Amino acid sequence: MKTSTFEVAAKSRNVHTVTMQADASDWEQWFLLTGDRHIDNGESDHALQIRHLKQAQERGAGIIDVGDVMDLMQGRNDPRRMKGVGRDSAQVAAYLDQAIADSADFLAPYAESFVVIGRGNHEQSILKNCETDPTERLTERMSMQSGHRVNAGGYGGWVRFIAKWSTKGSLGLNLKYFHGSGGGGLMSHGTLATRRMASFIPDAEVMVCGHTHDSWLVTLSRERLGHTGKVYLDEQHHVRVPSYKDEYGDGFWVARRTGRAAEAGRCVVDAAALANRVQALGRRLPAGRLTANLQFGKRRIPDEARHGRPALGCDPPQLVKFDL
Repeated sequence: MKTSTFEVAAKSRNVHTVTMQADASDWEQWFLLTGDRHIDNGESDHALQIRHLKQAQERGAGIIDVGDVMDLMQGRNDPRRMKGVGRDSAQVAAYLDQAIADSADFLAPYAESFVVIGRGNHEQSILKNCETDPTERLTERMSMQSGHRVNAGGYGGWVRFIAKWSTKGSLGLNLKYFHGSGGGGLMSHGTLATRRMASFIPDAEVMVCGHTHDSWLVTLSRERLGHTGKVYLDEQHHVRVPSYKDEYGDGFWVARRTGRAAEAGRCVVDAAALANRVQALGRRLPAGRLTANLQFGKRRIPDEARHGRPALGCDPPQLVKFDL
């Protein structure tokens, strides 16, 4: 297992800073973006999650989860409950306590990898109707079991990545996460939201959402004005992470709602830390910026198409890679 070489500082409940020391010539750092695990649901793919969690652990990768870690729909007064859907935790009197405990047991071995665990609508529903915060209870239990602090984030929040090295100062990149809202779209898969979000969240280079169980990447090019008065273009990447929960089986909610199978699995995101005025994807970037190159697909990118960056491997979670 590779040791993680980053530090996480909580600036507030929904703002976290990740600092990475990038002095080594072969330095690289990976981050895994996930959402909608629904761990306590019987249709949640535990095997695939463990595979991805172990891969992140082996690479020393940090993990950012955008919420709905737990399903929490089998309570006595929950109109969404359905017999046979929950796991063993649904069969005990203290159902919510057991679901949280089981989810913590599942994730605690990987606690040191988590940068932040955000809140989703499933957790917020419990907070509203049962007056307990399952995300706080989950991260508290994971922290207690592992001896490593696990940060609970908001329904939306920020992660600021800072890469430092002794001779060249530092570079930063802002990631905005938001669990999501609405039902996506049968034809658009929710991609129309990218322009709306870009209009009022200008400071994010990467936007990550979940909720609709879709999987896509949309990159928007933006005209910017540098502090020296030079006009340049940069990119804002919108990532929609899929779910680990299979809802398409006959009679399940997604099948009844849309008749469409939701995506499951992962993509790979490569965010390259660029020093000074280096060339990226055929464009010159201003000094002191960190840029992101995000790729989806089950393939490896040939060397000549990567501009000197390590190859990306996709075998359906979302990985963000920083390298120099």
